[in-house]
Amino acid sequence: MESLHIQQTKTSPEIILESDKGLAEIIGESYPENAMAFYKPVFDWLTAIQTTGKQIQFRFQMDYFNTSSSKVIMDILDNLQKYHDKGGKVEVEWLYKEDDEDMQETGEEFSSDLSLPFKMKSYK
Repeated sequence: MESLHIQQTKTSPEIILESDKGLAEIIGESYPENAMAFYKPVFDWLTAIQTTGKQIQFRFQMDYFNTSSSKVIMDILDNLQKYHDKGGKVEVEWLYKEDDEDMQETGEEFSSDLSLPFKMKSYK
């Protein structure tokens, strides 16, 4: 299983998947034309890393995402929840700009449906 770094574009976020650390980050804005196709490498990475039994730290630092990206984020969180339910160690961090109440509320809504460790952190 390899690490992967996808550069940010005008319509898609930066994605960092570090297999050795069990770290995944999605940073920026997300409104690609086909969100499921764009995020497929993330799901492939999650499947591969879960077979190793490694701890996963997943960090979201989103400024904006559209409805189809929101669905994919929910699918990622559901995937992490299932891993957690089977005994896998998972930690999710939701970072949001301290003045972005919408992104803060979105993170709170996502976390309300989950029982895995979910930390909300603001930044300047």
